[in-house]
Amino acid sequence: MGWALGDGLNHGDDPARDTLEAHALYDLLEQAVIPEFYDRRETGMPIAWIKRIRESMARLTPRFSANRAVREYTERHYLPAASAYRERAADHGALGLQIADWRRALDQKWDSLRFGSVRVHNRSDGHDVEVELFLNGMDPNTVRVQLYADAVNDGEFVKEMKRVRPAPDPSSPDVYGVTVSSPRPVGDYTARVLPTHADASVPLECARIAWQR
Repeated sequence: MGWALGDGLNHGDDPARDTLEAHALYDLLEQAVIPEFYDRRETGMPIAWIKRIRESMARLTPRFSANRAVREYTERHYLPAASAYRERAADHGALGLQIADWRRALDQKWDSLRFGSVRVHNRSDGHDVEVELFLNGMDPNTVRVQLYADAVNDGEFVKEMKRVRPAPDPSSPDVYGVTVSSPRPVGDYTARVLPTHADASVPLECARIAWQR
């Protein structure tokens, strides 16, 4: 139980925003924090301040205690890792070998990936974006294509692109498309390719990435 500054959004390196939040901090200190801390009254104790401390401890301890951390790590990481190990080790490591083959194929062909042309249809509420991707014989099921934009006020933008027109032959590009409903200019966006495998951890086990620009 405390106080909050700002609106929780990322405003970048904006001096005007820094000034605004600095004034908000000084006002908060002057109007709320300092008066409450020094209000000792007849007991000599800051009753309201102590109440706030106790309320904060009651609310925050379950979220930030070691018990919570160990339980969360166990449930979210250790148990899934143990389960993944058993799955990969089963049948004499069949799944592990499959993942190794997937990684090897990506390593051999990744540098041959390249983007072709980009087509944009502007709409009143956003853009329809299509990009050509030359896979050069790579299995399209081993990669995922996304449209990406850097963070502005509401965090980074990432949206999956669908394979809307498969390549008729290995020398032709596959076409991926997505509709973006946003007032941001189309120049803010760029396509990227990442590896994908249902049983592998990306980017931990394969950190490759290819950018359209």
